[in-house]
Amino acid sequence: MLTHCLKNQEKPSPSEKLDLDAWKTILRSAAPKPESEECEEETQEESTIESMQKLVDMWRLAGKAVPDSISTEELQVLLKLATKSSRRKYLKLLLLKELKKKNRQKKKLEKVQSKIDIEMEMNTEKQSSYFLKFWSRSEDCFDAWRGVQAMIFGQPLVFDMVYDRYMSQRELENTVSQLQMSEGFNRKSIEPFHIHFCNLKPNGPYHEELVKRYQGAWDNLLITATEKSHVDIFPKDRLVYLTADSPNVLKTFDHDKIYIIGAFVDKSQKTGVSLGNAKRLELATARLPLDSFLKWNCGAKNLTLNNVIEILMTLRDTGDWTKGLSSVPTRKHHGFRERFDSSEPVLSNNAKLYELMKKKATDQKKESQPNFEQQGPKDWWQERD
Repeated sequence: MLTHCLKNQEKPSPSEKLDLDAWKTILRSAAPKPESEECEEETQEESTIESMQKLVDMWRLAGKAVPDSISTEELQVLLKLATKSSRRKYLKLLLLKELKKKNRQKKKLEKVQSKIDIEMEMNTEKQSSYFLKFWSRSEDCFDAWRGVQAMIFGQPLVFDMVYDRYMSQRELENTVSQLQMSEGFNRKSIEPFHIHFCNLKPNGPYHEELVKRYQGAWDNLLITATEKSHVDIFPKDRLVYLTADSPNVLKTFDHDKIYIIGAFVDKSQKTGVSLGNAKRLELATARLPLDSFLKWNCGAKNLTLNNVIEILMTLRDTGDWTKGLSSVPTRKHHGFRERFDSSEPVLSNNAKLYELMKKKATDQKKESQPNFEQQGPKDWWQERD
């Protein structure tokens, strides 16, 4: 019966066929879209800064790594990024920058608060009449008084400011920083030098940077800043140019000499510049005896300007090279030599070998000679004139 009924059913007409194109569109809509199509749709939807701001706010509410505040320029950069992953990375970078900025501000506030607490504690403590408070104003007046005495009676110390064309802007800034430290160390010392800034061109690179650093205090410094050369101010026979390239070693500090320090910081180690300048002016040169006292590392024996003035001041007050060179940074040497003589330079290996052989030969010669002391004392009539 079933087969009879199935036979009697009407067969579909050939005109009633499946619409394959409609089924394909339905299946495509149900299938997951590829990333490229999603990116195109997102860029179409998020083509404005307002929509991008809404997206960032939505991600922040969702708990993603998004900064609390974002500027218009950062939104424009975010708008140029094509994929979600690149946007998330950029927002994470902005969040890290924001956290670092907040931490710096927090540390600054903590420092200010700690200073306020210390000042409040000092004010609440009872002041002792035995140890009176020494005010900074009085200290400045005392330093100024010593600076005036140095300008009248002190030993001059010259900084040659003629090397601006040999340095880059960064090297010039480092030079001015070292000059500031040198001037501050000299001002705080018991017996300061009379500092001269020679060859200082008005409105030149040195002058502009110094005025910028000192601000309004530049005109109140107790130093001599002049456009003249040191040769025009002091006699040549008293001038000694300190340079690391000099063949002459400075053995003792001479209180009658006027030492010149080149205001020059050379990261590229331009050797012979200061020595050539001194020879051109026919001046005496000298270098510090670093090899005689220190186990120097490889490299040029250049020191900072504030380090040189500190060595000269200690040598002037004590006359001891070990105390003077103790301020040299330990990163530049391996310590002091065990036995040294400031009057003799450090010998090379061949020279040391030659000295040992010479000493051995003299000892053998002494041993071969007869020893008259072992024969006993002679009588007075046996002695000869």
